Amino acid sequence: MSRPTRWRRARALPLATLTAIAIATMLMLSVGLAYIGVTWYSAYLEESINRSLPPEAALAYTRVYEGLLPDEAGLKTLIDHLETASAAADLKVQIATLAYSLLSAVASAIIGVYLARRIARPLEDLTAAADVLGSGDFSARVAASAGSTREVESLVRTFNTLAANLERMETRLRFNNMAVAHELRTPLTVLQGGLQGILDGVFPMDRRMLADLLLQVEGLGRIVEDLRTLSLAIGQQLVMQRQRLDAAGVVAAVLSAAQPMLEAEGLTVETHLQPASVSADPSRLRQAVLALVDNARRYAAGGGWLRVETARLPDGGAVVRLLDRGPGFPEDMDAVAINPFWRGDASRSRATGGTGLGLSVVQAIAVAHGGHLTLANRPEGGAVVAIHLRPA
Repeated sequence: MSRPTRWRRARALPLATLTAIAIATMLMLSVGLAYIGVTWYSAYLEESINRSLPPEAALAYTRVYEGLLPDEAGLKTLIDHLETASAAADLKVQIATLAYSLLSAVASAIIGVYLARRIARPLEDLTAAADVLGSGDFSARVAASAGSTREVESLVRTFNTLAANLERMETRLRFNNMAVAHELRTPLTVLQGGLQGILDGVFPMDRRMLADLLLQVEGLGRIVEDLRTLSLAIGQQLVMQRQRLDAAGVVAAVLSAAQPMLEAEGLTVETHLQPASVSADPSRLRQAVLALVDNARRYAAGGGWLRVETARLPDGGAVVRLLDRGPGFPEDMDAVAINPFWRGDASRSRATGGTGLGLSVVQAIAVAHGGHLTLANRPEGGAVVAIHLRPA
């Protein structure tokens, strides 16, 4: 955060404080304007009365003002004249007080409206931006003005963050829809072509042909199941039954079940499984570990080596880590995180029935457990994939 931004946030006042200051300022301004106006008009009336005094009354007034004793006739004339003029002057002062009070109230109201509009202008901008956002244009943003209150600045930041997240989600959803259509097109095309060929008599309806078509159906089923898993994760319904378990035991069971297929690919498995107690859904944790093992079998079999580790973290959590000597991940790691259908080798994965959703499913399971998935490349070659789980 830049220094001007920190300074602007530091000096921004809360809305309640700014409102109180504005009200107090308007009150003082109104009282001050009325006082100045009435005081000036009273002095003006006094001067007018003094100018209208008869000569003998004026002389008596001057002598009184100078501390001298006036003559009796002049003093009587002065008193009579002041009694006559005071009644009219009092009425004029009352009218002037009312008039200046109204003028000060109008002036204060005009200034108050100006200040209120300055305070409310960011809210008007937010309303306009929200209308744009509601129309489907997620590029709408609001610039925080220099005189905004803390609450308005916080609201602007929250709105901009929300708009940015919606824009990213909309971009990702659009990409995912295209990716789903692309992934489903190939097996559906193969199925349609094979079935049409059988109906037309071009292909014989033998066991081999049916097995090929069944393989495409199984691939579609895996894609649908992986998409269902991701949709459950979005709805926060992926992990429903937690229990305390040892991550090392779950990983050992998965490796034991997957040993035949790993040996068939020529992978030598090393393990370093340390006890690590976590609170997790055992079926989902097995699904995540099996997905990572299956990814290693598909993409890293050429390295001939796979190491699986479990460990307890200093904060009490657990980590499940897989290391291989395969091709590793691309330099642009964002491509793996953003693209749910990312494949290390697209042609090989389709040939072996992969959906490309494996890492997305694992990440969704990790996040549903309050953890996260990390992807990295080993300096000596190969990849490191780790599931971090929070403490039990």
